[in-house]
Amino acid sequence: MIHSELSEKIIGAAMRVLNELKPGLDEKIYENALVFELRELGLSVEQQRRFDVHYKGQAVGLLVPDLIVDGKVVVDAKVVTSFNESHIAQMIGYLAITGMDLGLLINFKNAKLEWKRVVR
Repeated sequence: MIHSELSEKIIGAAMRVLNELKPGLDEKIYENALVFELRELGLSVEQQRRFDVHYKGQAVGLLVPDLIVDGKVVVDAKVVTSFNESHIAQMIGYLAITGMDLGLLINFKNAKLEWKRVVR
């Protein structure tokens, strides 16, 4: 499993965030708390890093994933009833543009944390 130790640290940090804040808040609150928690673990976290998107050599837009952890994992915080195909497709796009191989979708909606690994 790719980046298993790092993904375990990220999921553990997300669990601590949810246990402390409880469900029902805005995605951005969980994202910000997760950044704090991950940095306390000594991990490098880039929040809202911008990636240029090119099509046939022309710049066509910007991609802004929630978090990049240790330059290896794209993390997308969600507050949704459940993950759907759109969330997975979005993460596949993030991985394609960033060149990274692992994405973690993390859902803070319920009392029990949900996550999904997406591998490129």
